[in-house]
Amino acid sequence: MDVQRYTHSGRRFARVFTGILAVIVLLLMADNAFAQSGLAAVTVSPGSNGSQTYTVTLQILILMTVLSLLPAALIMMTSFTRVIIVLAILRQALGTAQTPSNQILIGLSLFLSLFIMAPVFEQAYQDGLKPYMDEQIGAEQALEKAAVPFRKFMLDQTREADLLMFTRISGKSSLPSRDEVPFSLLLPSFVTSELKTAFQIGFLIFLPFLVIDLVVASVLMAMGMMMLSPMIISLPFKLMLFVLVDGWSLIMGTLASSFYL
Repeated sequence: MDVQRYTHSGRRFARVFTGILAVIVLLLMADNAFAQSGLAAVTVSPGSNGSQTYTVTLQILILMTVLSLLPAALIMMTSFTRVIIVLAILRQALGTAQTPSNQILIGLSLFLSLFIMAPVFEQAYQDGLKPYMDEQIGAEQALEKAAVPFRKFMLDQTREADLLMFTRISGKSSLPSRDEVPFSLLLPSFVTSELKTAFQIGFLIFLPFLVIDLVVASVLMAMGMMMLSPMIISLPFKLMLFVLVDGWSLIMGTLASSFYL
């Protein structure tokens, strides 16, 4: 039985290995054919003004690459980081475990980020994407123009100390002007500043709920109820306080206004 099983496995491995060799040979033959004749669909044509025009195949490839990086850009270049961290700290302060769920928090953060970033998206569309779709400018120029509003938004939210820190880490002697700050410096500085701001807002949100927890724990201790968890008693009071002050509206309004003060 073992001999037959090993023989069958060896034959299956031989068939798979033969198939892989055949695919490699075909790819090598195709590569040689493309090297001899050239692939007309992947070319770069020089323009009259010194620019370069890419074929549709290369443009689609670049577009698909950009789309694959879109989630990272959404998190690192927009208000999403600050919003999701503040909402997560709020849920922790309320002590409601998984309510609201992660899906609800992410969806709320996404749509609130779209609302906050609407002026930036509109300017990027008008200055970069729309002229490119109307074939008035090239892809490189459109990308440069579309990056301008994002650069301004990120610079407005970035602390000077964070820019100086990453400038020193990169080995540069001095910080360039605001218009010349490269994205390699601006992006980590912006994310670091967003983390600091989000934790500062989260600290202020946490304080009133912490006071309620301390008061409830002190009362239970004075009454000798050692075995009763203070979290069970304080949760209704925290929920009542949050609802009475219209907490969700305050949180959403504060987060939205914190970017354009």
